Amino acid sequence: MDTNTTTDTTDTTTFAVIGATGKTGRRVTALLEAGGHTVRRLARGTTIRFDWERPDSWAGALDGVDRLYVTYVPDLAAPGADVVITRLTEVAREAGVRRVVLLSGRGEEGARRCEEIVLGSGIPATVVSAGWFTQNFTEGMLDSALRTGVLALPAGDVREPFISVDDVAAVAVEALTCDGHAGRRYEVTGPESLTLAEVAALLTEITGRDVRYLPMGFDEFHAAVAAEAGAETATLLTELCREVLDGRNETPTDGVRQVLGRAPSDVRTVLTEALAPARPVLVAPSTP
Repeated sequence: MDTNTTTDTTDTTTFAVIGATGKTGRRVTALLEAGGHTVRRLARGTTIRFDWERPDSWAGALDGVDRLYVTYVPDLAAPGADVVITRLTEVAREAGVRRVVLLSGRGEEGARRCEEIVLGSGIPATVVSAGWFTQNFTEGMLDSALRTGVLALPAGDVREPFISVDDVAAVAVEALTCDGHAGRRYEVTGPESLTLAEVAALLTEITGRDVRYLPMGFDEFHAAVAAEAGAETATLLTELCREVLDGRNETPTDGVRQVLGRAPSDVRTVLTEALAPARPVLVAPSTP
């Protein structure tokens, strides 16, 4: 943890997590609740509903909220995201929200515009700008590789310092609960950069299943995603890959250490904990 920060919450502080059912949102919620904080879970399917496509639901969802964690769906790089985030900050300010932490995408120009909107909103705010999640290979868009044996992306041999979602959540909670982070932007990555071929080799080694990396062209990738998820999603993901998988994000950062005072988790450790076959429990024979 930053040695200049101090805990700044009370028993009456109400936290809200937009995207509480998502990868980081679930973990942020769990960490806050484990720390004894009151957390309002917000998503389309939660008791208090928050729907990005229904701005009329926002004011009621944020009423009485002191601290807010924001994840935007589909992505801050999506067209029009800046307009939506501007509206959210206005509603949050009117509702009396006193701190915002925004999850952003590293290297995304559209995301940077949204970051500036939040940081300039008049609400004390922190940006956590994250690279690709390691957990995408175990519980996300790329976990099909374990079933099909093929890890397919238009990434060539570009390297990426994959970040554990648990580290992202820990950084976000630190920024939500402690002083010293307002106005800061933290780029968080894992400790080393790997190619997709190296990740595929790790998946093979850890699980014992053959996984190979298949580099795709952007047009081929778009067609494959469109067949599964529709043209709009395919276009968003293709353009996002085209933007950030060009080498701009290859260098790891020290963002996790800046905030938490420790190194981030490496890909091998995260994948091993998630995927390694459980070891049998050895039971000592009973004494006659």
